Amino acid sequence: MYTTKVTATGGRNGRVTSEDGILDFSIKIPKEMGGPGGEYTNPEQLFAAGYAACFDSALQFVILKEGLKQKETSVEAEVSLHRKGLEFDLSVKLTVRISDVDLDTAKMLTSIAHATCPYSKATKGNINVELEVIDFVSQEVQTED
Repeated sequence: MYTTKVTATGGRNGRVTSEDGILDFSIKIPKEMGGPGGEYTNPEQLFAAGYAACFDSALQFVILKEGLKQKETSVEAEVSLHRKGLEFDLSVKLTVRISDVDLDTAKMLTSIAHATCPYSKATKGNINVELEVIDFVSQEVQTED
């Protein structure tokens, strides 16, 4: 359906550019990791943005597939980088909100979206992904692994 290409040069203190020129910016190591930080993005932010957008799209697809009217949704992706000696790992926490549905329905829709989302499929069995569903009205939290 779609293929894109992005080139990174200079690693975590470098630049990323897409073949169409839409992405073209510097990346820097965050201060928390000993880098300069500042007004720059980093690989974890880029991954979080992609995962959140893709999951929200999968969620909207599932809502319509289930015969529900379109709902207001939001997905927040919190990506963490972990170091164990010379090994590095990622983990993700997705916080999902869906308007105008009860918490059980929101959990069901989130579960189906997790099985549908290409990012979720790519990370399955590779990194820890935690799902947190928040009731849009009461803000009640339900966490699943």
